[in-house]
Amino acid sequence: MGWRWHRTSRRPYIFLLKGAVAEEILKYKLDLAGVQEVRRDGGGIAPAGDYTFFYGKGNEKNKIGTGFFVHKRIVSAVKTVEFVSDRISYIILKGRWYDIVMNVHAPTEDKIDDTKGRFYEELEHVFDKFPKYLTKILLGDFNAKVGREDIFKPTIGNEGLHEISNDNGVRAVNFATSKNLTVRSIMLPHRNIQKFTWTYPDGKIHNQIDHILIDRRRHSSILDVRSFRAADCDTDHYLVGAKVRERLAVSKQTTRRVHRERFNLKKLNEVEGTEKYCVEISNRFTALENLETEVDVNKAWETIRENIKMSARESLRYYEPKKHKPCFDERCSKRKQAKLQWLQDPSELNGDNLNKIRRETSRHFRNRKRE
Repeated sequence: MGWRWHRTSRRPYIFLLKGAVAEEILKYKLDLAGVQEVRRDGGGIAPAGDYTFFYGKGNEKNKIGTGFFVHKRIVSAVKTVEFVSDRISYIILKGRWYDIVMNVHAPTEDKIDDTKGRFYEELEHVFDKFPKYLTKILLGDFNAKVGREDIFKPTIGNEGLHEISNDNGVRAVNFATSKNLTVRSIMLPHRNIQKFTWTYPDGKIHNQIDHILIDRRRHSSILDVRSFRAADCDTDHYLVGAKVRERLAVSKQTTRRVHRERFNLKKLNEVEGTEKYCVEISNRFTALENLETEVDVNKAWETIRENIKMSARESLRYYEPKKHKPCFDERCSKRKQAKLQWLQDPSELNGDNLNKIRRETSRHFRNRKRE
């Protein structure tokens, strides 16, 4: 079974836009998606279209944070999802053995050495706790420009966008070398526009700072890696997708939703609702007193259960869940069209128009978040 995944960075309202994100990554047939900058004050699990969204807690300022979108095709293969910190998380998938996908968000290039050092120490601690024979893939925003220096060639290949590595790039390569990993995202040939993962706001500077690392002995499992510029959920990073050859232990049975009767129990908190329910159940159980003393226990239980359900049905009625408005509205569509227009013609006019629409959309969703 082949499965695909991607990583990308998101805006502060990713949780509100999780439905739009799920819709966007579904277009690229992705089974697993790692995201950064979730920015939530707590972790949890939430449905998002055809995906299940696992998300972790951000830092003390509700920034950073990572998460995973898992498609329903492979959600049965998920064994564990662990959020180690606001910058590191991992998901374990059941296959022939186990596959570990680690989601990381490294400090930016301008951070002090101590901050960067602590990040890689924590990453090493998490990495080393897994047995060597398990397949380990690292994905995320490494904030690392990895060059094409000859000294790094066994680890990085010769297909990177940059010629010279920055400090974060050297740290990422040193970590990969020490753990016998390869930076697979810069080992496969592609056009430069398919290597860009982040573009400066002026649209003139392009970087490749999001990467995929994998065990050297399993490097051929990643068949392709490239970025997709057209994918849009108002992120400053491009979607980076990979095609991975791996067999997962997914359930072959189709999951069917079973309709269950859910009574509106909130009415029991009201005096009128409580009295109505008491009258209904009292009337019905009065009739049970006329039952014969010698009766089949199973039949008696069925009668009691049905009377309880009928009493609740008549007095409480059914619970009707609130219907949430879809987050992917005309504003998202308008922003997406503006981005496509800018990609086709990166003029100053189109760039200004895109930035204007992005600001309006961000303001709109910030207001929705406060509601």
